[in-house]
Amino acid sequence: MKKHLLTIIALLLVFTTQSAVAQQKTLAAKPANPRIFPLDELRPGMKGVARTVFSGTEPQEFDVEILGVLPGYPAPRQSAIIARLSGPQVEKTSVFAGMSGSPVYIDGRLAGAIAFSFPFAKEPICGITPIQEMIDIFADGSGSKAGPREPRSISFTQLASTDWKPNLPKQAIAGAPMIASVSGGSPLVALMGQQIQPIATPVVFGGISQQALNLFASDLVSNGLLPLSGAGGAAAITPMGPVTEKTLAPGTSVSVQLVRGDYSIAASGTVTMRDGDQIYAFGHPFLSLGTADMPMAESSVVTVIANTNNSFKLAVPGQMVGAVSQDRATGVFGKLRQSPRMIPVKIKLHTSRARIEEFSYEVANDPFLTPLLVNLTIYNTITASERSLGESTISIRGTVGIKGQAPVELERRFSAANAPVMAAGSIAVPVAALLTSGFDNVQIDGISLDIVSSDTKYAATLERISLDRNEARRGENIEIQAYVRTDSGKQFVQRIPVQIPADAPPGQLVIFVGDGGALQESSGAKAFVPQDLGQLVTQINKIRKDDRLYVKLFRITPGVVIGTSELPNLPPSVVATLNNDRSSGGYTAMPLSPLFEKELAPADFVINGQQVIAIEVIR
Repeated sequence: MKKHLLTIIALLLVFTTQSAVAQQKTLAAKPANPRIFPLDELRPGMKGVARTVFSGTEPQEFDVEILGVLPGYPAPRQSAIIARLSGPQVEKTSVFAGMSGSPVYIDGRLAGAIAFSFPFAKEPICGITPIQEMIDIFADGSGSKAGPREPRSISFTQLASTDWKPNLPKQAIAGAPMIASVSGGSPLVALMGQQIQPIATPVVFGGISQQALNLFASDLVSNGLLPLSGAGGAAAITPMGPVTEKTLAPGTSVSVQLVRGDYSIAASGTVTMRDGDQIYAFGHPFLSLGTADMPMAESSVVTVIANTNNSFKLAVPGQMVGAVSQDRATGVFGKLRQSPRMIPVKIKLHTSRARIEEFSYEVANDPFLTPLLVNLTIYNTITASERSLGESTISIRGTVGIKGQAPVELERRFSAANAPVMAAGSIAVPVAALLTSGFDNVQIDGISLDIVSSDTKYAATLERISLDRNEARRGENIEIQAYVRTDSGKQFVQRIPVQIPADAPPGQLVIFVGDGGALQESSGAKAFVPQDLGQLVTQINKIRKDDRLYVKLFRITPGVVIGTSELPNLPPSVVATLNNDRSSGGYTAMPLSPLFEKELAPADFVINGQQVIAIEVIR
């Protein structure tokens, strides 16, 4: 019996071994992709051709000579193919912005995409991203979304701020220079230009003034983008266009649309490969966004501008044919016939000349890009029709629609020399807070704004306050006189009726009168971690406004802030529970307990300042 069992086990082992060997032979015999030229077969001196569009929509060929392979660049286990370009067109323009993604063929097989350049090079030498690296990075999970993020702490000061700054991701890997960065006065100044970097991506800003673009140019350039104001056509809001076998063929020009409509912001590059409905382009990151969702359109090239510093193409975006869904280290990936989800923006501008101008456009839906695009376009909307130099007053009312939530209500007013900047930032800040909150269900359905502009500054300062009496009973009405002085020196008095709370204890009460920013700064609630999106929306809508006065009554007794709630008049037992030897944190102690708060209607002037006075409550 044991002998038969051993025989059966031996036969099974032989069968398993033979199957494994056969499987290995089958895998070894599997042919490589016949359309791709393997990186390990490239040799210096090999000749090939590349395709890109110099004018119109049809790609033109030019010659390529392989010089070698640079392993380990731009990242570990990646390589860059170094090649020399030749031909009448490239000898005139050299490697130009917008060429990124141009396919390179060796013996009729695709080797990679032109993606890197050497600044100030005397001849057109480029770096090529191997096509297999472009395919591999998008092979798995190309359409997957990131997992849910943890909600982050948000400060009230941040939500009320108007000083919004771009927070674009930096291309620390793809743009790594071959030598150390050169600073002013360094002995390495003579080596400037001896570096390889991703070819700049020309981004055409249609309808955006040079002045508006100057505010963000440094951030765009640091991310490998070449901002061009007015150099290109507008990108209209178009439906999905027809797709044929010629749509986004290799070597054709492709546009990634960030804004379309009355304003147009589109980045231009070249298609490297089309595999069915899958499109591979650029050969290097656009903005390193990872998962993305932006319109992908065909485009027509007006011409390539030969420039000593950096040649670039002028492209006019055409009809949308799909969406870019990935933006990673070796290029961008998109799909034809796939519709992106954009955020519609509608603005009604009431100018200082009693005219009404309306603007309608869409911006890309992205945590990093959307606030930047909203900020830029709102600022441009104001300054294109109104003064941008000197003092002015800007009032904004509107909403940010959020799927499944109450809308964010916007009401802001600014009167200063930089009022347009503050007005645009006041909208970008809550949009950024929503999109970067950590909740994975944030879907902004649209932004609607009503903006009123005046060339006159209407600002005033709260100088002092007074009471009509020193004592009052519970439930009685008192009057506060707020003395406000305008910038021109004129003084006026705002009378504020206030009722002493019926449950106010006898003793001294402190009365605070001041603008919303000053009141927020004096509050014990400085930051909070929202438990859900609804709570975040509620807190954004509760932010005090900087353009008007508030009245708040305090009792001189300790209170606490838990989360976003100010809790006055806590029983001693509760205070003892919070402040014991076995626990710490979770609340913020306040020297005063709030009893009453009132927001006053906005005055003709934007009022700032704060004053405090005391009153005695008697029985």
